[in-house]
Amino acid sequence: MLRSTEEVVTSLRDALTGVGVALPSLCVDPVTGASDEKFALVALGRCNVRTAEKLASVLRGERPPIGAHVVDVRDGRVGEVMGHVGGNVQLRPVAGGREWDCPPESTGPAGQEEVLRARVRELNREGRLP
Repeated sequence: MLRSTEEVVTSLRDALTGVGVALPSLCVDPVTGASDEKFALVALGRCNVRTAEKLASVLRGERPPIGAHVVDVRDGRVGEVMGHVGGNVQLRPVAGGREWDCPPESTGPAGQEEVLRARVRELNREGRLP
């Protein structure tokens, strides 16, 4: 049995959300959805360059994908994945700063609490600077 276009859009949105990608304009194409066409087209929509890069990373099977927040288990630092070079994952502190390389097997997922804690820690550190 074929699913409706609306069901496929919902399924695609759920799958993308599951890998950390949000396409804000993902929907049933309004023109073909209003036509007599049996199956309307899916409008993937527009997204910013960070979302496009994250989607490409997921499709390439990179782990962890670009844009994900991870913990460097070697020292507990939390970083955002910026790329994959030379077999390493390039991480940047969540509040910005100098990137560092980490072997992919030394990364673990960072929870929202850990990311927030890292941001607050950096803001507090900046507040103490002369």
